[in-house]
Amino acid sequence: MPWLVDMLSDNSETPWIRIGGVAGILTPLVAFTFIGLSIVTYPQFSWVNNALSDLGVVSGATSSLLNLGLFCGGLLSFNFAMGLYRFLDKGVIGKVGAVVFVAASLSLIGIGVANENVRPFHYIFSVAFFTLVPISLFVIAVYFLIARQRPIAVFTLLIGILAAAPWVLYFSVQYANGVAIPELWSALSAAVWAVIIGWKMLKAPSRMKD
Repeated sequence: MPWLVDMLSDNSETPWIRIGGVAGILTPLVAFTFIGLSIVTYPQFSWVNNALSDLGVVSGATSSLLNLGLFCGGLLSFNFAMGLYRFLDKGVIGKVGAVVFVAASLSLIGIGVANENVRPFHYIFSVAFFTLVPISLFVIAVYFLIARQRPIAVFTLLIGILAAAPWVLYFSVQYANGVAIPELWSALSAAVWAVIIGWKMLKAPSRMKD
């Protein structure tokens, strides 16, 4: 994808960081609003027995709301990740973490485009998203630790653990028949991190790269 390489390697002063910050704050708001609306339109939904993706194949407004929300949330997350790449610009580790987050964002877009009936792509995108998010957080936590930003490093590490924990528990204990609970738990954890980091990006001073 040459266009992606060009955006990542552009050395001029750009608004990517602040745009990414706004996107990081908006991503949870947009995604969870649409998810909530889709749940409201389908009373049969069960947190214990269903996956959130089950809503994406229900006829009518339910599937449209969920899939649109995931797609738009993925686009916003992608813009957040692009800004994050520039925000974490003082080392290879930070950039690697941001690139992994870019991949997670593209996976979220894929979930919105390919619903449960589009096999095996929906499953692949879902596994990729919920795997790549905690991985990116762990890598970014290392970046912050190396940069001697210990409070935000610890915060990022804890969020990464919280994002991964529901899946570890689910596959070891299987506390529910469906995966809606670990999906929500993991997504909410990442959402909190995105809002906090998005705010830091929004407040970042203007700078010119050499």
